[in-house]
Amino acid sequence: MMDGAQDLTGAARWRVGVDSGGTFTDVCLFDQQSGRIAVWKVSSTPDDPSRGIAQGVEEGMREEAGAGDDPAAAITYLGHGTTVATNALITHRGAKVGLLTTGGFRDLLEIGRQKRPDLYDLFAAKPPVLVPRDLRFEVAERLSHDGAVVTPLDEDAVRRAARALAEAGVQAVAVCFLYAFVNPAHEQTAKRILAEELPGVFLCASHEIAPEFREFERLSTATVNAYLGPIMHRYISRLSPRLADLGLPVAPHLTQSNGGVVRFEVAAETPVRAVLSGPSTGVVAAQAIGQRSGFPDIITFDMGGTSSDVALMAGGQTAQTNESVVHGYPIKAPMLDIHTVGAGGGSIASIDSGGLLKVGPESAGADPGPVCYGRGATEPTVTDANIVLQVLNPTHLLNGRMKVNRDLAVAAIGQMADRLEMGAMDVAQGIISVVTANMAKAIRVISVQRGHDPRDYALMAFGGAGPLHAVRLAQELGMSTVIVPRSPGILCAMGLLLTDLRADFATTRLAPLESAERATLAETLARVEAEANGWFEAEAIAADQRRLTRRIDMRYEGQNYELSIPVPEGPVTETTLETLRAGFTEAHRRMYGFAAPEERILCVTFRAEALGLVQKAELPERPLGAEDASGAITGSREVWFPETRAFTETQLYARDLLAPGMRFAGPAIVEQMDTTTLIPPGVTARVDEIDTLILELPR
Repeated sequence: MMDGAQDLTGAARWRVGVDSGGTFTDVCLFDQQSGRIAVWKVSSTPDDPSRGIAQGVEEGMREEAGAGDDPAAAITYLGHGTTVATNALITHRGAKVGLLTTGGFRDLLEIGRQKRPDLYDLFAAKPPVLVPRDLRFEVAERLSHDGAVVTPLDEDAVRRAARALAEAGVQAVAVCFLYAFVNPAHEQTAKRILAEELPGVFLCASHEIAPEFREFERLSTATVNAYLGPIMHRYISRLSPRLADLGLPVAPHLTQSNGGVVRFEVAAETPVRAVLSGPSTGVVAAQAIGQRSGFPDIITFDMGGTSSDVALMAGGQTAQTNESVVHGYPIKAPMLDIHTVGAGGGSIASIDSGGLLKVGPESAGADPGPVCYGRGATEPTVTDANIVLQVLNPTHLLNGRMKVNRDLAVAAIGQMADRLEMGAMDVAQGIISVVTANMAKAIRVISVQRGHDPRDYALMAFGGAGPLHAVRLAQELGMSTVIVPRSPGILCAMGLLLTDLRADFATTRLAPLESAERATLAETLARVEAEANGWFEAEAIAADQRRLTRRIDMRYEGQNYELSIPVPEGPVTETTLETLRAGFTEAHRRMYGFAAPEERILCVTFRAEALGLVQKAELPERPLGAEDASGAITGSREVWFPETRAFTETQLYARDLLAPGMRFAGPAIVEQMDTTTLIPPGVTARVDEIDTLILELPR
């Protein structure tokens, strides 16, 4: 932890970020007066995550901010990231959903694009369909491509479907009609009828959540939003009063997959935009730290208790996508380009039917957790392997706040070793090697498969388990630099203090990039700009804190997919068209290796990104000092390394005692409240001006 608690002056001055994961809930506190950053960490409460969040805020404010009997009164901003939506999608524990579609399109949700998840995998399984066929209803209606009514909406059919869904006990209903993104009138009428017949049921119309073309992806997005809606509503309805009971004087915000934050009530209506709520803010924080430390090209590696999230950042810019497949379900929503794999500290190790060692994706979670927690678990996890190898402290975690029992972990891994006819230490290291290979595969998806060589990037490690595995992962990928932020275990929570309010708006309208269509382009851009300006007003964002950027998704005529190109500021002129043409040509050449200047270019989807700037936490900087790091040594312990194939005496360093300029070499372990950093033999470490730990691997 940081410096000791300070007395409050009575004035609200603390900005608080809370990241609720499957295993731990992290709290980051920023004092706007002094610039001090403090961290707090508590175990998550999966049965009701709001309990762990309220506990973390209350304890953190009392212990770190000296808030006394009124813990939340000094908070000026509270941002929150959660995995509730994504966990519900992963585990398929969402709401019971009904669906209304245009006549003839009842089975589109199941047919999809007729693509196999993996072309050459004969046993590949598709994710479960979120709406069973008996809860999918067709209604007579039809619009043409320009929004003209071909067949009027059969309102009686909508009412009959609503009553059938009521009898079935659905908790949510999605509505998706053809060309509703051009003319939403039929969807609006259907939603009004559903609201009359199904009071209290969560309703989602596709034109509200994804007003863009491609009917299957729009249908999938609306369905996922309905599937998660009641879950998010219930979550927020529990959390809001708990925060109010603490005396929180401001409206809390929830982070979205695009890295921005919105008010709780907005997030409750659009949960599909929060499926990457937790990891997105970690990427935002990594971006700021990478730029300050002189590493604009980084791959982020966020390893928690349940999963690992990776993202690539070139030139200091996070990659964005407007359409992605999340856990098997297409979603049309702006989000950071993050890839997730089921590999975390709580990932369970097992022996498969072929007698081979397997790790994950099943996780022990927070309760019962790893075997070493002593809560009754019997299947060893990645954390247990690190405890057995003594990479992790074999007696306690979280600076002594959580006791662990190494003997239980040794016994569990010993039983597995007997079955594999191997030594216990070899099996423990084997668990680490397997989970490392799983994470390396995820990084190759966002790097090698997209034309990036991971050796050209630095690995930014965070999350509770990231720094513990970062060097092994870098070695697997041939990378030579690992960056460990000052507080890696709570970086996602810190990212909430570095992000702005954000909303994205889009509309689809096909128009060629030609002078004759300049008025059409200008009018369509003005439409999404007007929506963004309406959001600015609704959020009461001051004029000098507003930022608006525009983009157009473009393609060559005849192509199936688009590239998103930024639109210059100001009115749409001939110069604007030339700039868009040049931007698209360059983007197409970069993505596909060629351009076709003679081909006609189509503008497809028009987008506006609205940012409301907020005061952000500052990363304090200190001058470089002496290189001698011996003053940060707190002791040593025997650690098993594959390099030595034996327990080796390893120096222990306290992260709080490491100062800018210090240098040291492995084998070493750096311990702090929120994580442990492993520095194997042959790896050197230094501390830079913002207390970031830079690890250099031998080439």
